[in-house]
Order: sequence, then structure tokens, then C-alpha cells
Amino acid sequence: MKNIYINQVSSFLPNKPVGNEEMENYIGLIGGKPSRVRSIVLRQNGIKTRYYGLDTQHNMPHSNAQLAKEAAEGLFADKTIPENVTLLACATSTPDQLLPSHPSMVHGELGNFPMEIFSSAGVCLTSLQALKICYSNILAGLHKKAVCVASELTSPALVSKFYDPEYEATHENPDKDPYMAFEKDFMRFMLSDGAGAVLVQDHPEGNTPLRIEWIEMTSYANELPTCMFMASELQADGRLKSWKEFTPDEIKERGVLVGKQDIRHLKKFAIKYWVNHIETVLAKHNVKPEEISCVIPHLSSMLFYDKLNEEFLARKIALTKEKWFVNLPSVGNVGSAAIYVALEELIRTKEIKRGNKILLLVPESGRFSYGTVLLTSE
Repeated sequence: MKNIYINQVSSFLPNKPVGNEEMENYIGLIGGKPSRVRSIVLRQNGIKTRYYGLDTQHNMPHSNAQLAKEAAEGLFADKTIPENVTLLACATSTPDQLLPSHPSMVHGELGNFPMEIFSSAGVCLTSLQALKICYSNILAGLHKKAVCVASELTSPALVSKFYDPEYEATHENPDKDPYMAFEKDFMRFMLSDGAGAVLVQDHPEGNTPLRIEWIEMTSYANELPTCMFMASELQADGRLKSWKEFTPDEIKERGVLVGKQDIRHLKKFAIKYWVNHIETVLAKHNVKPEEISCVIPHLSSMLFYDKLNEEFLARKIALTKEKWFVNLPSVGNVGSAAIYVALEELIRTKEIKRGNKILLLVPESGRFSYGTVLLTSE
């Protein structure tokens, strides 16, 4: 079987890093009041700085598609996509619009030449889904050179004006408990904007070519409930009620378009099923954890740093934190882009030796899917 390589990695983080004390200057105060759970959320997520694509006046210098463009062009010294790149695969959770597709808009921003494009939509795992499209197409001989880019522009959707109508409708009603506190602020104070891209080819090139040994993904949606959702409302029976089923006033007053996460499900299922997946795919490919030189786990919050490490220790899997590279505290949770942003920083700041094996671990809590990629440095 032919070998496929990641020959270049780039990232783009907009504007300057935003510290915890500045955060609400950008995304605002819900109901004009400081969050009651701010200190708890920030202590648990461990994030010190993040990046926002908007300024304090809510101007947006970049769209999501433009963030992706910056990362894609960053793969090349002259910032130009060469004509022998024939496939563009884009991943995001936060497209600028429902239609046209996100990669159509990225391709439009690049303005290069006609090419095949592919869209991967979902949550964090979309990054690896897009990578597998590039990998599979090159493996099949359909393409020789592809760009995979993941990007997120979440901050505009975190601005307080989208939360205020629900707050106004509920905060003075003694029969309603405002669904504001931990679930929403958990995401508001965690998410970050940015993009990451990889150049995928059928031969090694450059200073640090990484051979893709395999890409594996598993969904447990057949047995686990919805955990993270947006543009919908979770019903008591577990069904998601779509935004299409609400009146315009209900959409505003119930915060239907606002992203939410059920922290109870996250704590109950996320780590157990993540490690189940990792054990399964390592066994499938006869890879011993002791062979792995470095692990990049995509952590949504440092809340799960010790929990993941403890699960590895409990199962006697030699993938504990001594092998980890984690940049969440300094860049925030960049969603689908996070794994490529971390890989770029690893290559730029650490010595990668020939033969080193790097494991990329990406969980997705939308309805619990997981992905793992094994790379070998050449």
C-alpha cells in the first residue's frame, strides 16, 4: 500500500490573545451583569488566554472562511495555493452561513483555480473527517496533493445580545430558573477562534514529513444521548426540537440559537468512551502504547486533563500525561481547528526525531464520536 504524508502544517490565530480579565469586554455581560459562575468555569477549564475574531466593538476583521484562507495559504512560502493542489477539504462547526457551503466560501476567498472541494460539518471531529477525505482520495489515486483546513469563528455567537432575550424573559419569573449559569458559560468562557491546515501528499517533502499510518473514527450515537447542541432545544424525552419548530419570538426568548452543553452527560460518558475507542483502534492495528513518542489529546477543558490521565493509569495504558502536548491554556478551545493548531505548535517548538510516533486524539461530545490518527516522522 502506498504511503500518504502530512508535509506541512500551519495555523492562524486572529488578533491578540485575550486574557480572562478582558474576556467580557469582547463578548459582553448577559443582562448587563457579571457571570455568577465565571470564576468556577475559568478555574475548571484552566484557560488563561484565547483568541477572538471580533474586537470590543464587535467588528469582525475576518469571516470564518477568511480564517481558513489564512491557514491554507500559510502552508506555502509564497502564500499562494499551487495549481497541483487539486482537492480542498474544509471542516468547521461554525460556518458563516447555512448556504452556500463553507468550502465554497473558502474556495472563493482563495480565488485560485477550479478544484474539487469537500465539506465536513459537525463538531471537533470534523477536522479528522476532512483529513480522511484527503488521505483516502490520495490513497485511491484520485488526487496527489490536497489541503485540509479546519476553522472556527465562534466568538460572534457568544456575544451577550444573543443571550439577553432569554435572560429578560426568565430572570424575574420565580417559576423559571434561568438556564444561563454553568451550561452556557462553560462554552462561552472556553471557546476560541482560529484555523489550522495540513498539506497532504503522496510522497514526503519538507523538514518534518509525517507519514499517516492510519485514521480511525467511531461514533457511539447509537447508544449515547445528545450532549452538545445548537439551533435546537433538548426535550425531556431526549429528542432535539429544531429551531424550525419554534416561532421567531420563541427562538429569541428561549435562546434556541445559542450553543449549549449538558455537562452531566459530558462527565458521565466522555472519558470512558474515549479510552474505549483508543484501546480498540490500537488493538486493531497492533500498536503498543509504549511505541508512542508523543500524544496530542484535544481537551475541551483542563477539567478533563487529570480525568483522562487517571483513566489511562487505571487501565494500565502507557499514554499518560508525560507524553502529552497540550496548548489549551494559551490558545483556548479552537474546536475542529484545535488539533492542527496544536500539531503546528508541537512541530515548531519541539524536536521531532525520525521514527517518532505521534498520536492525535480527538473527542467530539455532540453525540460522542472519537477519532485517532497515528503519524510517524520521517
